Amino acid sequence: MNLKHKIAGQLPDWRARVKKLLAESADVKVDEVNIGQIYGGMRNIKSLVTDISYVDPEQGIRLRGYTIDDLLEKLPKQPGHEIPLVGGLYYLLLVGEIPSLEEANEIESEWKKRSKLPGYLFDVLKAMPVDTHPMTLLSQGILALQRESLFAHHYHTGLKKDEYWDPMLEDSLNLTAKLPGIAAFIYRLKYKDGNYIAPDPALDFGQNFARMMGIEASGYDELTRLYMLLHSDHESGNVSAHATHLVGSALSDIYYALSAGMNGLAGPLHGLANQECLGWLLSVYDEFGGLPTKEQLYQYALKTLQGGLVIPGYGHAVLRKTDPRFSAQLAFGKKHFPEDQIFALASLVYDVVPDVLRDHSRTKDPWPNVDAISGSLQHHYGVREFDFLTVLFGVSRALGVTTNAVWARALGQPLERPKSLSTAMLEAVAAKAKGS
Repeated sequence: MNLKHKIAGQLPDWRARVKKLLAESADVKVDEVNIGQIYGGMRNIKSLVTDISYVDPEQGIRLRGYTIDDLLEKLPKQPGHEIPLVGGLYYLLLVGEIPSLEEANEIESEWKKRSKLPGYLFDVLKAMPVDTHPMTLLSQGILALQRESLFAHHYHTGLKKDEYWDPMLEDSLNLTAKLPGIAAFIYRLKYKDGNYIAPDPALDFGQNFARMMGIEASGYDELTRLYMLLHSDHESGNVSAHATHLVGSALSDIYYALSAGMNGLAGPLHGLANQECLGWLLSVYDEFGGLPTKEQLYQYALKTLQGGLVIPGYGHAVLRKTDPRFSAQLAFGKKHFPEDQIFALASLVYDVVPDVLRDHSRTKDPWPNVDAISGSLQHHYGVREFDFLTVLFGVSRALGVTTNAVWARALGQPLERPKSLSTAMLEAVAAKAKGS
């Protein structure tokens, strides 16, 4: 497989680079940690490393150094298609280079070969209670596949440490190939007739996902490709990425690790944000019986803030501008369905809410993030089951965290084991600092 040769060719230089950095500069101080950060969820403590993505405060997420606009322009597309192939994105995340169309299609072909779901997986999901949350089903489905892990098999039969990445890559390709089918079956099991729609070997990742979901509307495959690109990775410090990395650092295989990451993504402060954003849009629409005027929306948003509530999807801990992932989805909606009422409302909110936040809450960075609009696009195509939206997020996020996991194995990143302090110890540190 060309992909393996590319990664294997890079590894000697990467390993030498990390070894040199540690040998010469292990004691160099990068950052200072204060008590507020320790109690504040370790926010902004610089203690993780990833070369897959970086959130630039001024330009938004960069995947392997490329902005969202760069990727939409440079990643290869199938002839006649608008949005790049998901296989090309995965190649970029793994190799760090923009692939050719042939290289992107190699990933797509690998996924097709590996996409068949075992019969016991359907049995596991069907055995769960009917009111089980879709994210529980996704996590359970991933975990059920753990018996397929090549890394676990090779590790227990003897495997050199510098070869760990190879079966980790195989596991990651196998798992990412199956995730669209797992997610689509969960959707049909929970909300439709429960029948599994098999993938078509003639179709790419985005087209097959639309097919397996049972969505025939033109353009949903394009939205799937866009959604996967935009949600794939967001540094290593978010809960789903960090949970996946933490579990993987124990040399757990990708099935154990990704299942843990999806459990983190299911939290209301992480992946469920897209549900809250769509819910707020629909509540506004219901309040006015349709689209409000700008002034009506301004007053409604102001009333929301004055009531001690937040406007979901607005304000970002890192970005100092509109999230480019939001802008890409806004452009997609304006091109394909500007007349859709819920999408039009999301667009109107963007025109109004930042001013409300600046004028009345002194929000320094009142710009929307990716969640503020993503649900409205899914809503247009008929995916209106709120609790399924995070499953879509999970399939996409798997692309980033699995590539990070491969490179963590390749570079021998160690078991994570931070040191804890007691409250009394921190009080002593604080008292000493005051007295000095």
